[in-house]
Amino acid sequence: MNPGLILFAHGARDPRWAAPFEAVAEAVRAARPGLPVRLAFLEFMTPTLPAAGAELAAAGCDRITVLPMFLGAGGHVRKDLPLLLDALRQAHPGLGVTLQPAIGEIDSVVAAMAQAALAQIAQTAPMASQAAAEPPR
Repeated sequence: MNPGLILFAHGARDPRWAAPFEAVAEAVRAARPGLPVRLAFLEFMTPTLPAAGAELAAAGCDRITVLPMFLGAGGHVRKDLPLLLDALRQAHPGLGVTLQPAIGEIDSVVAAMAQAALAQIAQTAPMASQAAAEPPR
């Protein structure tokens, strides 16, 4: 079995928007050298999911895991993505394609976001307390 991974994100007109997703892809590559990883986007950016899937198939992958990089499974994940996956399967009949839940619905990611939120409160709480303790001018 030759697996591949597609991190599927929405896309944006501003190329800087993709930086966090590129960082995730690089971290996955560093943790799993030899695992083909592609970012793919629904709109505004390239490659698209069909193009990324075709790249992985051409690289010899026989099964692909698609991880939606969305906080929740809204319309794009529930409606648009299944159509794209069907088209990918039709274009590459021998390719196994598995869809994972939206990343924001994975328990460990929810826990990490909660920890990050708490860390931000911890960092700003002393400043807020300090400001409240200062007498009015």
